[in-house]
Amino acid sequence: MLAIVDYNMGNLASVKNACDLIGIENEIVTDPNKILSYDKLILPGVGAYGDAMEHLEQTGMKDVIKEFANSGKPILGICLGMQLLFESSCEFGETQGLGLIPGKVVAFDKSKMDMQEHKVPHMGWNKIFPTKESILFQNLDNPYLYFVHSFHVQTDKEYIIGTTHYGYEFVSAVQKNNIYGFQPHPEKSHDNGIQILKNFDTL
Repeated sequence: MLAIVDYNMGNLASVKNACDLIGIENEIVTDPNKILSYDKLILPGVGAYGDAMEHLEQTGMKDVIKEFANSGKPILGICLGMQLLFESSCEFGETQGLGLIPGKVVAFDKSKMDMQEHKVPHMGWNKIFPTKESILFQNLDNPYLYFVHSFHVQTDKEYIIGTTHYGYEFVSAVQKNNIYGFQPHPEKSHDNGIQILKNFDTL
């Protein structure tokens, strides 16, 4: 059974509907005391980093997500949920994250971008180029996925499993042991996104 973490921020219904569509047993979970009883966890997220961390703290989810990660069970962070896995973000000042993967979240560097061609936020379909083999990329021949974000992750090469180009190359998929993150939204990415969720369910 898979838990979709409800901390008052996130595209919960879309994630749940995508999981339901392919027969993944799942529940939206609001009670942090129940989280550890699940086999897998999805941390969705839409909105501001600081608000998200505050909500994780207020709902009691912050510590239990870290405990879940330390148990070795699979976690998938989506969009803002992926960014929360890291140590900090510079969005609206420095905010500490969950610290499950070394690295930080930064704004797109507009000095490296043609702003006539590349608007921020990065919104729409774009391709992930796998940099390492990962079970999450299995059966993905042409992994175009749907993105909506103004910030992206900077992390060590050892944790990067996929990159995307938007004005310049940025990190769009990560893995550290049992902890996975995707900057795009699998639940909004049609067949490719559904395949990623199927792959995650096999872990």
